[in-house]
Amino acid sequence: MGPADLWGHHWMGILLSASLWTLWSPPAAAQLTLDANPLDATQSEDVVLSVFGTSRTPQIHGRSRELAKPTIAVSSGTAIEQKDMVTFYCNTKDVNITIHWVSNNLSVVFNERMQLSKDGKNLTILIVQREDSGTYQCEAQDALLHQSSDPIFLDVKYGPDPVEIKLTSGVASGEVVEVMEGSDVTFLAETKSHPPSAYTWFLLDSILSHTTSTFTIHAVSREHEGLYKCLVSNSATHLSRLGTLKVQVLEKLTMPRVVPSSLNLVENARSVNLTCQTVNENVNVQWFLSGQPLLPSEHLQLSAGNRTLIIHGLQRNDTGPYACEVWNWGSQARSEPLELTINYGPDKVNITRESASKIVSTIEVELNSSVTLQCCAESKPGAEYRWTLEHSTWEHLGEQLIIKALTWEHNGIYNCTASNPLTGLARSASVLVKVVGPQSSSLSSGAIAGIVIGILAVIAVASELGYFLYIRNARRPSRKTTEDPSHETSQPTPKEEHPTEPSSESLSPEYCNISQLQGRIRVEKMQPPDLPEETYETKLPSASPGGNSFSPWKPPPKPLMPPLGLLSTVPKNTESTYEVLVNPEPNTYVQINSSV
Repeated sequence: MGPADLWGHHWMGILLSASLWTLWSPPAAAQLTLDANPLDATQSEDVVLSVFGTSRTPQIHGRSRELAKPTIAVSSGTAIEQKDMVTFYCNTKDVNITIHWVSNNLSVVFNERMQLSKDGKNLTILIVQREDSGTYQCEAQDALLHQSSDPIFLDVKYGPDPVEIKLTSGVASGEVVEVMEGSDVTFLAETKSHPPSAYTWFLLDSILSHTTSTFTIHAVSREHEGLYKCLVSNSATHLSRLGTLKVQVLEKLTMPRVVPSSLNLVENARSVNLTCQTVNENVNVQWFLSGQPLLPSEHLQLSAGNRTLIIHGLQRNDTGPYACEVWNWGSQARSEPLELTINYGPDKVNITRESASKIVSTIEVELNSSVTLQCCAESKPGAEYRWTLEHSTWEHLGEQLIIKALTWEHNGIYNCTASNPLTGLARSASVLVKVVGPQSSSLSSGAIAGIVIGILAVIAVASELGYFLYIRNARRPSRKTTEDPSHETSQPTPKEEHPTEPSSESLSPEYCNISQLQGRIRVEKMQPPDLPEETYETKLPSASPGGNSFSPWKPPPKPLMPPLGLLSTVPKNTESTYEVLVNPEPNTYVQINSSV
């Protein structure tokens, strides 16, 4: 073959390649190569055009042939999950080919539930699952070509799965869903099922008219409270599931009220209970102190459910205010604040002068001036005050004591007693008031009356004493005469019967404690047991012829003002031998008047 023939064959190869390119368009990823070099064309009679495709596309040579389209079949187009087994069959006329399985346009991923025959033409799913649903194809492949069958569909029926009932409005609280009274509530039963299931709703044991997966109750009330059930059934799988939900309808909350266990609260009481009263049920309770959430402690304790607040060892600063709040997820209501009235005191009593703050215990005030004393003590309710003066029945009510025109009688200790009738406690304090002034100051009428009464009392005592001494001295001579047996009345001698003039020598005292007379008259000192009804007085010799004589004598009437000195009852005349003694010596009974 000459050079012309070689160039002819070369151009024939190029024309063949162009014609093939026109008839078949390779994929975008395909590569077009020429196996023969035009310079080496003389060594070969044929030029081979190779097209390399994708991994799934075999090489296509110029000398290609077509594969027959395989067919696919399935043992059953429908299956029930977890119950049925399905086998796919792939039929083809070609030999020396490989069968490749595709599901939903993706290569099948084999697992323990699948089996493949040795020739790869039979695919068996031992236990069908819901994810096995979809289209299936088989592809026949050789070294250069591949061919796919038409798709076939497998329908897997399943469900219903466990049912969950939900509410579009409401809050779950454990196994219970709470809804507000008067709101609209939508129920929804969620489950997965193929084909779709049938729904039957129950409230308690009553069948409701709803047959879909959802229904709505408008303006829910307490009548709609209870246990809801939803029965979901699948006619294809012959399975049923039951879902339940307990619904609690919350009442509209009303304002609660804080009520103390006692209204008469006293400091240091053992305990007091505050109760949160509400008509609502199934609510939560929160306590507030002075507008802030209350923190429990040993002093402030909460009961189970927080319905009662217990205050131990009540103190005066535990007044509050206290409030309780009831709430649920949808609403809340708080009570009016309650401020406790805690009675205490009185505390220490203080006495001040006028409006000064300095506490006084002793004050000095001028005579005829005025003074104001203030008594105060911390107490609730306010203490009752009572002023008293020691050693006196005087008293004054009120916290302020005003004394005007002070006199000496206002001297003394003033006591102020503060008492609280609710606590039953009382305390007192005292102040010493000293009235000062000049000593020559005029006395009050009371002082003058006291002095006069004192003087009259002294005069009366002195009068009684004088009168007693006078009576004793007057009775003593007659008693000695009668008691002394040696004393006898002597008869006068003839010379002495009618004396013309008495002489000083013949006269001698009847009674005397002079020593030289004791030999003549024995004097005895005797105290009579009782005063006689009549006393006798011995008279001196007189002009009467009878000489000495005794005559009955009665004491004169008691004078109003007896003299301080002892006065003689014998008148001073020439016939009397007695002399009036003024302030006599204590040992002298009588003295003779020598001039008579």
